[in-house]
Amino acid sequence: MYKIKLLLLLLFKKKFIPAIVHCRQLFKTLLMGQGLSALICGTAVTSQYLASVYYLSTAMLQSFINYTLLGITYTIALIFRRGDGNILQILKTKWWKYLLLGLTDVEANYAVVKAYQYTTLTSIQLLDCFIIPVLMILSWFFLKTRYRIIHYVAVCLCLAGVGAMVGADILAGQDQGSSSDILLGDGLVLVSATLYAISNVCQEYTVKNLSRVEFLGMVGLFGSIISAIQLGILEHNEVSKIQWTWEIALILAGYALCMYGFYSFMPVVIKMSSATAVNLSLLTGDLFSLFCGLFLFQYTFSGLYIVSLVVILVGFMMFNTVPTLNRALAPASDEEGCDNHAAEFDNDSTQGCVDEITCAQSEQDQIKSQVNQRQSSCVVINSVKM
Repeated sequence: MYKIKLLLLLLFKKKFIPAIVHCRQLFKTLLMGQGLSALICGTAVTSQYLASVYYLSTAMLQSFINYTLLGITYTIALIFRRGDGNILQILKTKWWKYLLLGLTDVEANYAVVKAYQYTTLTSIQLLDCFIIPVLMILSWFFLKTRYRIIHYVAVCLCLAGVGAMVGADILAGQDQGSSSDILLGDGLVLVSATLYAISNVCQEYTVKNLSRVEFLGMVGLFGSIISAIQLGILEHNEVSKIQWTWEIALILAGYALCMYGFYSFMPVVIKMSSATAVNLSLLTGDLFSLFCGLFLFQYTFSGLYIVSLVVILVGFMMFNTVPTLNRALAPASDEEGCDNHAAEFDNDSTQGCVDEITCAQSEQDQIKSQVNQRQSSCVVINSVKM
C-alpha cells in the first residue's frame, strides 16, 4: 500500500505538475499574443484615421518616430553597458549584420503600407499570411526547428480562420483599398511578408541567444538612420504640407506608442514561444481592427468574424500545445532564452520515476533494518535484566 501511494505521488509530481505549469504558460502566451494583436490594431486604426479623415500618407514619418523611440531607450541602454554587450563592441563585430536587419525591417513596413495604394484589403489580408510558411521554412533551415504534424494542422486551421474573415469582408462589401495596379500591390505584400519573416527569424535567434536589448537597440539605431534618409527622399513634400493640429499630433503619438509597445514586447513573447507562434497569434489583429471599425467607421458586422476569431485562437493553442524540437546552439548570455526541452523531459520522466521509487524503497529498507536492530537490542537488554 505504501509503495502504491509513493508511486502515485511521484507520478503526480512528474506528470501533472508539469502539465499544470505548461497550461499556465500556454494561457500566458495566449494573452500576451492577443495583447500584441491589440497593439497592431491600434496602429491600424490610427493609420486609418490619418488616411481617411486627415488625408495623410506618411508611412516613413510614422516609422521614423517609432525607430527614434527605440533608439532613445534601448540604444542608450547599450551605450551604458560594459563588456562585450557595450554598443562599441557590438558595432565592431556585427555592425553590418544589424545594418541589413534594420534595412529589412524598415522596407518591410514601407512595402506593406505602399501596397494599400495599389491593391485591395482582401488581397493584403490573404497574401500577408505568406509570412507563416516563409517563417517555418527559414526556422527549419537556420534555427534548426523541427515541426510535428499537429503544428502543420494548427497552421492550416489558422489560415482557414483568415479565410473566414476575408469571406466575411466580401459578403459585407468591405473590400476596401485601391485596385489601380493589383499585380504590383500583391507583389509588394509578398515582398513585405518575406522581409518580415527574415526579420522575425533574426529576432528569435537574437533574443534567445544574445539579448532583447541588443536587438531592439540595434534596430532602433539603424532603423532610425535608414528611415530618416528615406523620409527625406520620399516624403519631404508630404511632411512639409501637413497642417499641424493637436488632433493630428495626438493620433501620431497614439500610433507611435502602439508601435513602440509592439516592438518592445514582441521579443518577450517570441522568447516564450517562437516567431511562428507569435505571427499565428497576430492573425487576430485584422479582426480586432474590424471590430473597432464597427464603431469608428460604420463597418457591417458578420457572424463569420466570431467564427474566424475562435478558429484562429484554437489553431494558436494547438500549435503551442506540443513543443517544437529545436537543435539550435545553446544560449550564450545572461538575458538569453532557453529552448523548450519539454519533449526530452517527457521521455526521461518515466526513468526518473523509477529511480526515485528505487531510492525511496532503499530508504524504507534502511529504516526497517534500523527498527529491527533496535528491537533486537531491546530484546537482548531485557533478557540480560531477567
